[in-house]
Amino acid sequence: MAVPITVYRREHCSLCEEALATIESVAEETGVAVDIEEVDVDADEALREKYGDHVPVVAVDGVEQFRIRVDPTVLVGLLREA
Repeated sequence: MAVPITVYRREHCSLCEEALATIESVAEETGVAVDIEEVDVDADEALREKYGDHVPVVAVDGVEQFRIRVDPTVLVGLLREA
């Protein structure tokens, strides 16, 4: 079963692209399957207000774990626990 990961992001966001690359790299290294859902915060006024400029925000298995940057070491532990 794949670990669900939600990335709250906006278009043309280099930090968002970096977060996605980190998630994909860690998933590949650990051999843990992930199901990544990308959510554009600018498409929803409530999300835009909630996150403002603090994107990306990454939720792992429904729990917010990262803002702005994804720590690969922490992500490894979260994926192995899931």
